[in-house]
Amino acid sequence: MMNDRYYNISYAESPFGTLNEFMTKTFSWMCAGLLTTFAVALATAVSGAWVVLAATGLIWLLLIAELVMVIVLSARVTKLQPGTATGLFFGYAVLNGVNLSTVFVSYNIPTLVLAFLIGALYFGIMAVYGWRTENSLASWGPKLMGGLVTLLIVGAIGGLLSLFGVFSFGLLDVVYCAIALLLFMGLTAYDTQMLKHHYAYFGGDAAMLHKASIIGALNLYLDFINIFLYVLRLLGRNQD
Repeated sequence: MMNDRYYNISYAESPFGTLNEFMTKTFSWMCAGLLTTFAVALATAVSGAWVVLAATGLIWLLLIAELVMVIVLSARVTKLQPGTATGLFFGYAVLNGVNLSTVFVSYNIPTLVLAFLIGALYFGIMAVYGWRTENSLASWGPKLMGGLVTLLIVGAIGGLLSLFGVFSFGLLDVVYCAIALLLFMGLTAYDTQMLKHHYAYFGGDAAMLHKASIIGALNLYLDFINIFLYVLRLLGRNQD
């Protein structure tokens, strides 16, 4: 978290572009990352390469690689070169696409398209809210992070218990997915508003402004992917 000066700083125009240009650039990075991910996921699924990933256990190595890339990009973004940060973002998008292929093969195309459209609607509404609201969403940060940690812990415990046949989410899975959707919708609004603060704080440094755009795109990318996956999970239950 930044200090109070970070949140109170004025949005004076940067010599390296306007706030609108910065926001447009960030959402363009996010969309490019999403296109890369979905293209790779579909190609991997259609080609049948996902079978090799699942059979050899390579999927787990790729998941670890994804985690490492996110940690490096998030924790060391201020020390990375702008080109390196951009490369890591798209490298993550490619790896995530490969891993998502194992999810895509479980659903038909209409369901995937519907989940994408619904996810885009939810994401768009909250992004517009985060951009337009005059209320500070800074206080949402700790609550959303606490909710995210809780969600991951509950999901991990439930997954392990289900694996050993001790527990089944059943209808509770609907509640779990609904809570997860609300959480990531809140994060979408929060991360969108944070872009304004990134612009204000780093506007005098072209390199940092570029990297702030990349890390902002990564946060929004993750918000969208999670909204999409939880919508897909709910639609999958309806199909069952």
